[in-house]
Order: sequence, then C-alpha cells, then structure tokens
Amino acid sequence: MSEIYMMVTICNRKQMQKFVKFYKQNHVDTGNISLAMGTAASDVLDYFGLEEDEKGIHFCLVTCPTWKIVKKGLQTELKIDVPGTGIVFLIPLSSIGGKHQLKFMLGEQEFEKGEETTLKETKHELIIAIANYGYNTQVMRAAEEGGATGGTVFHGKGVGMKRAEQFLGVSLVSEKEIILIVTKTEQKNAIMKSIMEKAGIGTKAGTIAFSLPVTSTAGLRIIEDSGECEEI
Repeated sequence: MSEIYMMVTICNRKQMQKFVKFYKQNHVDTGNISLAMGTAASDVLDYFGLEEDEKGIHFCLVTCPTWKIVKKGLQTELKIDVPGTGIVFLIPLSSIGGKHQLKFMLGEQEFEKGEETTLKETKHELIIAIANYGYNTQVMRAAEEGGATGGTVFHGKGVGMKRAEQFLGVSLVSEKEIILIVTKTEQKNAIMKSIMEKAGIGTKAGTIAFSLPVTSTAGLRIIEDSGECEEI
C-alpha cells in the first residue's frame, strides 16, 4: 500500500513559484499556499548569511513513491540542501473525507487503498479542513455539530483548483480558508462526517478535509478518562 503524507514546503515567497512548477512536473498538481514570516533569531540568520524575509508555505498530499522522486529532484534540481533555499518535510496522514476528494488531491499519483491507520494509537488528531473563502463559519458550525469544541482559521490560495471539475464535478475558487481542529481520536470520524455532509463538496463551502495524528498535547483542557499522565 502507498501511504499518504502531507508534504509541507517553506521557502522565500519569491521562490515559491519555482517549487510549485517543479511539483507540477512531478504530478503533484493540487495544494494550498499560505503566507508567513520567518522568526529565526538574527544571530542564526547572520551565521547562515541569510536576510529576514517573508515566507511562503505550500501544503499538498503525496504518496511514498512520489516523495522518493520529489526528494531526489529537490536535492539535484532545486538544491534544497543549500542554506536559504527552503525546507520540505512530511507528516503522516491518517484519513481523508471521501474517495473523490482523495483522487482530486493526489491527481495522477498512484495509490492503493488500505486500512485507515493511526500513529502509535494516538489519543488526538488534527483535522485540516480546506474551504472556499468566506465559509469558515459554516465549516465550524458543522464541526461543532459533530462534536468539535473549537478551531483555528487562516487564509491561503489553492493551486490546481481548475482540476476540480474533472474529479469532483464542481468548480472551486482559488482563495481558501484553512481550518485546524484538534480533537479526540474517537470523535474525529463524527466531526469529519458532519463537515462533509453540511459543508463539503456539493455545498458553496466546497470543503475538503483530512486528518493527521497528534502524538502529544498540552493546554487542550480535555480531561482524560484514565486521569493518568500521557505517554510520549
């Protein structure tokens, strides 16, 4: 089975289009771009000969075989190992809300479906919901009806949205809102189901949702049934 990962790219905003073009050449067509600012201390920047600048963050889904090809290209073509070029890393995916959404996000990448998995039997998961701009309230209302207690929203821009009609039968706007929701693992399915039914593809929100394993938490104010300390 080809496991699925969220691939995160962080680089200078001016260099982001170069990464997007490279990913597209390797069949990683669909993703989201958000804006950010680097926070490295000045002495660290001086050490590497870097200037403080604005960053771009690119999120997309890749399979293990795709990552092997992309990683090699990042090293040989984009010189990712040269300080200041950027960083790329993977986060394991545990589930995604719907097979059509999965096909849309993976595009031409080969994938063999297997059992839904969790990492080390984690107690919590991070749900990432990507919705059309202006519909975060609808998504959060649906999530709360499924059992969520809250979430965090930030803005981004979709890449490869024109492919949506081919796989989903709908047209998605490029401006996106990304909603992050941390929840107990046993509540994840109910929340994702509620989002898909009330704010998913087929609604104006056009939401795509998937989840990532969370290995440890602090500050969630969630009372564990056992009352024992969480193992790391």
